[in-house]
Amino acid sequence: MSASTTERSACRISVNGTDRDFDGPTHTNALDFLRGEGLTAAKEGCAEGECGACAILIARPDGDGTTRWTSVNSCLLPAAALDGQEVITAEGLSAGDHIHPVAEEMAVRGGSQCGYCTPGFICSMAAEYYRPGREEFDLHALSGNLCRCTGYRPIKDAAQALGTPEATDALAARMADPAPASAPTDLHRPDTPTGDLGRYRRPADLAEALDILADDPDVLLVAGATDWGVEVNIKGVRAKSLLAIDRLPELRGIRRTADHIEIGAALTLSEVERGLAGSVPLLGKLFPQFASRLIRNGATIGGNLGTGSPIGDTPPALLALEAELVLASRDGERTVPLADYFTGYRQTVRQPGELISAVRIPLPLTPLTSFQKIAKRRFDDISSVAIGYAVDVVDGVVVKARIGLGGVAATPLRARATEAELEGRPWTLETVHAAAETLAAEGTPMDDHRASAQYRTAMLRSSLERFYAEQLNAMTEEAGR
Repeated sequence: MSASTTERSACRISVNGTDRDFDGPTHTNALDFLRGEGLTAAKEGCAEGECGACAILIARPDGDGTTRWTSVNSCLLPAAALDGQEVITAEGLSAGDHIHPVAEEMAVRGGSQCGYCTPGFICSMAAEYYRPGREEFDLHALSGNLCRCTGYRPIKDAAQALGTPEATDALAARMADPAPASAPTDLHRPDTPTGDLGRYRRPADLAEALDILADDPDVLLVAGATDWGVEVNIKGVRAKSLLAIDRLPELRGIRRTADHIEIGAALTLSEVERGLAGSVPLLGKLFPQFASRLIRNGATIGGNLGTGSPIGDTPPALLALEAELVLASRDGERTVPLADYFTGYRQTVRQPGELISAVRIPLPLTPLTSFQKIAKRRFDDISSVAIGYAVDVVDGVVVKARIGLGGVAATPLRARATEAELEGRPWTLETVHAAAETLAAEGTPMDDHRASAQYRTAMLRSSLERFYAEQLNAMTEEAGR
């Protein structure tokens, strides 16, 4: 067993260059902590990570010994998760009489009216402003920020007017040095007459985490807290014992072998996107449609699978890729195909004492892929239906088809009947039309506030035809080059 963390009565957090102590209840989010410290620029709008009014910057490792300023939703993140970390709020971007370039552009171009959303926009814009290698401003960096009164044109104007940081910019210079190491944490707030204020533990390594998980059956695993944070804020859910696994070094790498690509479960979606760098095209199509940049900066790939949600965006794509999960416990590891992982609504084969340590994608990759997400908004929304396709066509015949579905049953699932309908048949519109009818009957879609069962069935039917059209267009464009 590894050396355990030291129990303390408070966490130490660097905020705008000043160390501050946090000793509140472990369910306290970073937003409430910061506002309690008098830093009120960050606001609560939705309390669900959708509006971005609460955005802040955190110094995160960039994989090469440097730092990346990363924007996150402070309304979801437990304050205790910031133990030993560096945080910058909108107030901290400007110093004294100096106004930060992002704030200045927002002011001179009329990017703010009531101002409620402005600090969150400024923090997201600053993260993009400091993005390593940036040549132009990616407006998708603002996809998690909402403004109700200003209008987006002046905000876009401000973003696109930004140049590059000057040599004297302190935050830019800070990026050349390593980000703070993850601080082992054991913040224990015992029972009080008004209730249990909880315990928050961040173990030093995976071995310690697995020991805690084995010895404390009631402990709740938390990583990016993009799901748990909503439960805390909206439903008032509390946990007596939290185990933070998001910074465990054993869960934060990408490893390539001749047989597979292994992705650490504690990597955020943004980190996976950067680490893969387009080498898994199906995931490359998924990432821009997964919530917002603010959420992807916090949400982990293991967490999205660990919740067992039938509407998570990664399962359909990973099912099409025939991914496997590595489940670790104190007794060792076992590998489970993702297709066998989900057993019921938010239920999985994961046993007490186990956690997801990695996702493995077998190689070679199937060449023809697509990810389709049907939702009310193009970005930053929960899917009504999500479909992942991976098809191999040789000499005009489908030799392999894998299709993952989400939002059409109590669990994500493989469309096995449709796969069988396609394999061994010519890749033609006639085949696709016939298989589309089979696909429409897959799953057990239901009526809810996002979509009707009839609509979901119609989307399944049309999705295969859309996939075929996409591939046909791609082949036509390739032939014309």
